[in-house]
Amino acid sequence: MNKEHINILGDNHISTNVETPLREDAFDKSDEEKIENIQHHFGKIMEELGLDLTDDSLSGTPYRFAKMYVKELFYGLNPKNKPKLSVFDNKYGYKKMLVEQNITIDSACEHHFLPITGHAHIAYLPKKKVVGLSKINRLVDYYAHRPQVQERLSMQILKDLQETLETEDVIVMISAKHLCVSSRGIKDKSSYTTTLEYGGCFEKEQFRNEFLKIVDATSL
Repeated sequence: MNKEHINILGDNHISTNVETPLREDAFDKSDEEKIENIQHHFGKIMEELGLDLTDDSLSGTPYRFAKMYVKELFYGLNPKNKPKLSVFDNKYGYKKMLVEQNITIDSACEHHFLPITGHAHIAYLPKKKVVGLSKINRLVDYYAHRPQVQERLSMQILKDLQETLETEDVIVMISAKHLCVSSRGIKDKSSYTTTLEYGGCFEKEQFRNEFLKIVDATSL
């Protein structure tokens, strides 16, 4: 497969699975081992760029970079870091739409490892279960902190909430800026991308429109 064909595949956001593609041995090594290996290889990248790693300002960069990747930017790759979603019986019998919006998206595109930043807006109609509001934010943060494409991120959040809440009545909207668009290639500084995934009652236009009206009226 030539380099041009690889670029075309990536730009088309082709994926065969809603799950993040991981190797079978993805978690055989400890975080400390991964940090040590990434530190070594990133140091080599810096050297290839002509940087002097003996300089006081640069000498610690390979370690900082490696630790940031494993412990911060991509902590969501490891299932052990997944937040526990506390659900409760819907004792109030609340059956109307519940919307959690302007949830911060801080992710990175898997094609160039450049930032994706924006907001997620999520709604569901409770049945037997409700979830603590902060848990939705934590779930979004977890899935965002891995190399992503926005379409997959939307689907992962949707699928997880549907399973947790035991209902298909969930909708996920993400609007985000991609630095791989604004800082390279076309270098369009003003555009952003919006994705919408939903199921259950949100297949009906009236429910989608109610959700979109709420988001439009109160978004930051």
